[in-house]
Amino acid sequence: MSLKEQFEQTVAESKNLAQRPDNMTLLKMYGLYKQGSSGDAQGERPGMTDFVARAKWDAWNALKGTGQEDAMQQYIDLIADLKS
Repeated sequence: MSLKEQFEQTVAESKNLAQRPDNMTLLKMYGLYKQGSSGDAQGERPGMTDFVARAKWDAWNALKGTGQEDAMQQYIDLIADLKS
């Protein structure tokens, strides 16, 4: 199975975790997902009044320069840790 296939399977599995992760872990998951699927953050940083979108964008932008394959593997490893 290729890394991309593993990543896609893990994304599907992440929706069925036994426990909902805390907000910081959810932001890390989001950032790794976006970096792995889209590459570096794009667009402008959301405004101060949109707290959720701004936090998500910041989590994604913090991974700037991380390769897509590396981000995919980190996402797979994070979900594996959450499942155990």
